[in-house]
Parts: sequence; C-alpha cells; structure tokens
Amino acid sequence: MIDQSAPAGHASAHWEGPLPTLADVYRARAVLRTMLEPTPLIHAESLSERLGFTALVKCENLQPTGAFKIRGGLYLLSRLSGDVRRRGVVAASTGNHGQSIAAAAQRTSTRATIFVPEVANPLKVAAIRRFGAAVRHEGADFRECFAAARRYAGSTGGHFIHSADEPDLIAGVATHTLEVMEAHPDIDAIFVPVGGGSGLCGACIAGKGIKPDLKVYGVQAAGAPAVYESWKARELKTLPSPDTFAEGLATSEAFSLPAAVLWDRVDDILLVTDGELRRAILTLLETTRTLVEGAGAAGLAGAYRMRRDLAGKKVAIIVSGGNLTLDMLRQTMAEERAW
Repeated sequence: MIDQSAPAGHASAHWEGPLPTLADVYRARAVLRTMLEPTPLIHAESLSERLGFTALVKCENLQPTGAFKIRGGLYLLSRLSGDVRRRGVVAASTGNHGQSIAAAAQRTSTRATIFVPEVANPLKVAAIRRFGAAVRHEGADFRECFAAARRYAGSTGGHFIHSADEPDLIAGVATHTLEVMEAHPDIDAIFVPVGGGSGLCGACIAGKGIKPDLKVYGVQAAGAPAVYESWKARELKTLPSPDTFAEGLATSEAFSLPAAVLWDRVDDILLVTDGELRRAILTLLETTRTLVEGAGAAGLAGAYRMRRDLAGKKVAIIVSGGNLTLDMLRQTMAEERAW
C-alpha cells in the first residue's frame, strides 16, 4: 500500500512540463514496431509452482542491447531534429542506458559520447564501443560520472540525454508494459526493477492507463534506495554512494520526472538485498533457463517477497536486463542458491 502518512501530490518533484501519457506510449509503439520485435512473454510453469501464482516473465534481456532501455533510446533519438543529431549526443550511464543511446545513435548516424564510471561492467562498455560510440571513464560512481557528462555536453554543444528525465525515453520504455497488457489484459500485478525509475514509470503509465486497478510494484536495491526514500518522503533525495553489485540499480539520486509520475501512482516500492537479487538470478536460470543481471532479477526478488499475498494471481515480472559477466555468475553461484 502507498504510505498514506506522506503528503499527497508531487509538488516537491520539481518537474516542469507535461508528463508522458498512454497516448504517447502508443505513438512510441508505432515507431518502435518498425525497429524492434516484441520480446517474449514466458508463462513460466516451474517458476509459477515455486511462487504459488501464475508468473509471466517479460524477457527484456533478449533485446539487441540485452536490456529494456533500447526502447527509450530508439524512440528518443527518432524524435530529435537533424540539427541536434548533427551536434552529437552525450549520456552518462552505468551501462544499459549508454548501450541504448549508442545503438540508437548508430542507427541514426549520430555521433555519441557515453560517460561510464571508472569501474563499469566490461560487457556493457564493450557493447557501447561496438555500437560506435566514444566511451569516457569518469568518476568513482554514477553521480560523478553524470556530472562529468553534463560538463562535457555543455562545453562541446552536444545534446545531453538524461537517463530518466526524458518524456520520450519513458514513452518508449513503457512499450514493454503495453506488450504485456495486450497479451494478458487480465493480469493482476506487475513487478519492475528500479534504478532511475524510467521502467517503473512506463509500467504505471501503460499498465494503469489500460487497467486502473492493476497493482504496480517497483523493486530497488536496499543498498541504493534513492527512489524509495524519495517516494516515502515526497521529497527528492540524494543519498551516499550506492552499495550493491547490481550496477543497473546503483543510483544514488532520485530524479524529478520519475518522481512526478510515480509518487501518486505506484502501489509500493520494495527494497531487496543483494542476496535476494543473487537468489533471483539463480532461480530464473534454473526455472526458465533465462540468464539475467542483478537489476534484471529485481522484479522476481520483489515478487518472491510478496508471494503469499499474490497466491492464485496472474503476475508479470519485467526482466529488465541480461548483461551478466561470467565472473559475476561464478560469484553468485558460489554465494547463493536458488529458492
């Protein structure tokens, strides 16, 4: 349930401008269907038996970049003017947002510069380079990396693309939930990993736009709870450096557009430990033969936590990314077991 003790409204979100709507999501889908195939939505029978409810796994790990964010990157760049694309685009990312912008830039012949933290997932960095973008390692964490990217864009005239405060990006990302709703309009709940919040915004806009009584749950790492803490307090918060192995969830700051979308729409945001994320990785691998990264497993970790409340329901789980290194998989198998 939403914390009723927190003041209603999103006055402290500081977002100025229109919010993405369901109509925007349909417009994005019209563009993206010419570029991307819908990802599989698996009825995972073995997983469902363990959970006690019907589990539908949305395999965004099978996107060309291995993550859901390609939807937002492609749609956003399709909306930029030729003049803006000629100046080039700049982004800061722990990996998946950077891949999406690099891939979209390649398709539109746009020069892209992607800033990543000094210690970044090497699979994601290699993929960004394969898509033709320039990669710059800056900062010990995402916050420092983000600041460096903004400075670079300001000094070079490049167009900075935020990882969350972009209405077109959120409209594009929301098409993953649109595909779920069109395949199973009778679902009861959907679980979405939360880093900056674009994916969760998309689930709220598309899911609740089609079925207002749909329960939408975000799942964030306990070691990086910026979105959760901001939602609880109804105030944007910046927290200390994140402490989680799941780099896709490792954000320390809440952003204004997701806050404006989420605060009055999301039903709950759950915090899960790294141990729960690792167990979710192994459980998905064992029951669905699906390999996911830490962020990609967060939805299942949250759904497992709530499995008794969801007994007998039909539940969608967004698997947001599959860019897991072999070293991380070995460490996960050494430390945890599937549920």
